[in-house]
Amino acid sequence: MGKQGFSAAALSLLVLGCWLTVSSVTAGDSSLSAPLNVTIRELNANSAIVTWDTLEGEPVIGFAITQQKKDVRTLRYIQEVNTTTRSCALWDLEDDTEYIVHVQSISMGGSSPSSEPVSFRTPRESEKQASTGPDQVTKEEMDQAVQLRAGELIIIVVVLVMWAGVILLFCRQYDIIKDNEPNNNKDKAKTSSECSTPEHPQGGLLRSNV
Repeated sequence: MGKQGFSAAALSLLVLGCWLTVSSVTAGDSSLSAPLNVTIRELNANSAIVTWDTLEGEPVIGFAITQQKKDVRTLRYIQEVNTTTRSCALWDLEDDTEYIVHVQSISMGGSSPSSEPVSFRTPRESEKQASTGPDQVTKEEMDQAVQLRAGELIIIVVVLVMWAGVILLFCRQYDIIKDNEPNNNKDKAKTSSECSTPEHPQGGLLRSNV
């Protein structure tokens, strides 16, 4: 009877120890602080990016994000470990909808307390289309326009340089032809004088009297 009582007590202590161990892990790492400066950036109708900061020196190896629609119990849980990033993309959002986001840091010992809740509302799809209407020039369009103008300027400069080279070559050829023209005239005159029949003065031929 005594041995059975001792075994029951030992088993109870073992179960209690396991429960305390699991509770300490799931309760979170008390050495970690909650993420700071949680901010929503690049907010679109169907996506957004959440960023945050952590205290320097904390052994953070990952993060966990809880995303929830306001007044709706459905949650989306995003967790990633073995990373030092301090941002996460939120996707498949509904336009014109309010969301609430919490961020937790993760270490080898567990997770930190949740950050202060941050709420945001996605814009309507029509507002997004209106913001990129024909009267508004985006940064990408401006960059493309600058690249096109730079390309056109390069083409114009190349064409002008080619025309200048052609004109310079023509001028040099013209000077060479012009310099050789007097010599050609002299050679022609000399050749014609040598091939022509010499004139005999009148009465220069003597006829024999028969």
